[in-house]
Amino acid sequence: MKIHHVPLSGHAHRAVLFASLLGLKPELVEVDLAAGEHKQPDFLALNPFGQVPVLEDDGVVVPDSNAILVYLAKKTGRTDWLPEDPAGAAAVQRWLSVAAGELAYGPCAARLITVFGADFNAEEVIARAHVLLARLERHLAGRQWLAADHPTIADVALYSYLARAPEGNVDLSAYGQVRAFLARIEALPGFVAIPETAAGLTANA
Repeated sequence: MKIHHVPLSGHAHRAVLFASLLGLKPELVEVDLAAGEHKQPDFLALNPFGQVPVLEDDGVVVPDSNAILVYLAKKTGRTDWLPEDPAGAAAVQRWLSVAAGELAYGPCAARLITVFGADFNAEEVIARAHVLLARLERHLAGRQWLAADHPTIADVALYSYLARAPEGNVDLSAYGQVRAFLARIEALPGFVAIPETAAGLTANA
């Protein structure tokens, strides 16, 4: 099993993190974005969108971080991480949609500005991030996890960009429930952190 990744990518980290939480030890293949490796024919054959992460497993190729979470949960038969019942599965899917939507266009986009030099409107994406954080703060009041009474791939999908939101100048200090949620994930056996960037070190100084 291989995961093609970029260490600072939150999307890639959620795949690497979940594999570690499952006790899997995939080979991590680093993709050099600066050298344009993600736009070369051999990589585009794996993912025509030219994005990380991509998982390879015995001839099966799975692009997209959320799809990788689903694949790994299904492959290992871990119905605790991805419930089989309709209500449980739908509750998880709701948050995978948030990860691909509000999270991507809020905390993720804000961090892309400072870490990767993306051309977004900082004020706009930071404001979106705080809207999401306020909703999460209310949702997490009186509960420990997003979709169930135990961790699921929904929690993994949101973790990386929430944890590194301060690197995009998104202050988490007002969101005690969110910070406690992040700490619970960090306490799980097999947790691996996403590397901090210079932006993060400055934010935490």
